[in-house]
Amino acid sequence: MSNHPLTRLTERLRGGVRTCANACSFCFIDQLPSNLRSSLYLKDDDYRLSFRDGTFITLTNLSSADVKRIVTQQLSPLYVSFHASDPTVRTALLGSNALRTLDVFDRLCEAGIELHVSIVLVPGINDGEVLDETLAYLAERRPQVLSVGIVPVAYTKYSERTAEAASSEAPCSFNDPIAAAHVIEQVQRYQFASRDETGTTWVYLADEFYIYAQAPFPTTEWYDGYPQYENGIGIVHAFVDDIRLHFDELTAAFEAIPDESEALTLLTGELTVDTMIGTLSALRAGGKARLLPIRNYFLGGNVGVTGLLTATDIVAGISFDAERIARTAEDDTVHPVLPTTYVIPDAIFNADGLTLDGKTAEDIAATLATGDISVMFVSDDAAGLLRAAQAAAVPAVKTADEAEVICDEPSTA
Repeated sequence: MSNHPLTRLTERLRGGVRTCANACSFCFIDQLPSNLRSSLYLKDDDYRLSFRDGTFITLTNLSSADVKRIVTQQLSPLYVSFHASDPTVRTALLGSNALRTLDVFDRLCEAGIELHVSIVLVPGINDGEVLDETLAYLAERRPQVLSVGIVPVAYTKYSERTAEAASSEAPCSFNDPIAAAHVIEQVQRYQFASRDETGTTWVYLADEFYIYAQAPFPTTEWYDGYPQYENGIGIVHAFVDDIRLHFDELTAAFEAIPDESEALTLLTGELTVDTMIGTLSALRAGGKARLLPIRNYFLGGNVGVTGLLTATDIVAGISFDAERIARTAEDDTVHPVLPTTYVIPDAIFNADGLTLDGKTAEDIAATLATGDISVMFVSDDAAGLLRAAQAAAVPAVKTADEAEVICDEPSTA
């Protein structure tokens, strides 16, 4: 029997985990290759998990008894994949079961159930005027609708959307800077109005919109405590806030790394390259740490987040980079190339320590060790970056008094 957390949870839930019966045109699971572990293909759509773990559900599979239980037991808040209020658009996006959500949604609101809402934005389908209608619909149901998160549709190389893009000029998502900027401008009207009325932003845009538009991120206060963090909204800003909080420790750690040593090579997904460049620049880490962006060839499409990188692409990227460094060393005997440690964010692993393609940290390290390549795995936050910098630092020569003071200080690693 599988020991995967979702499998164990299925065994504990009466009747097992309820799955999705919709036919969403943008479903990410339907865009995965067919040779991955079975748990990745489980489309959970269970209100019990939504209440307990904050997973998003469509409400389309709720019976009258389910709704009664939610209302009676006040299972709140719930997290709802909503996408559009227009019935025709909903059917186009979710399939024939889509209309039931509207009735259930209103019933829950009337009963005082609080809801966090997610909208997957698809160009030409639920953006523009349809998005305006959807946000107006949700605004009328405040305060029960606690927050709204808008994320751009994601697609892989296995998606029909990718094939359509190759044969037409129709946009697949909002990777185009102008398209992303239009969404930001459109949603800002609702954000400003909400802050004037209630003091909260209420509707939040995924980090991708600001990255694609090359636009500045909102302030920390704009995120209101990050109610849609698990939906990929505010992750970049939270990371920057974390770096600022530990800025002095990080700066000191990088100062202790030898100049021009490039002792650290930090891996990152393509989506966060600019964020990491800014971080290293602010920490004055130039010449001490460098970036190695890894393209997601495994999934392709517009998938650029670090957490969805596979061992396959990581090993290939590091091996290529190490070979390039070795060739440089052979060609330049005057300036020796110092060894570097490749720092890999542990966000690539699930709760069982597996990457998307089923590899462990030990698998990755063992494969790269055959080429004498050093790697370390750290958390993708300030603490992880600090640990990597401290590991690469050269201890300074200190007097006995100075050493005693340092030993008295608590560890920040």
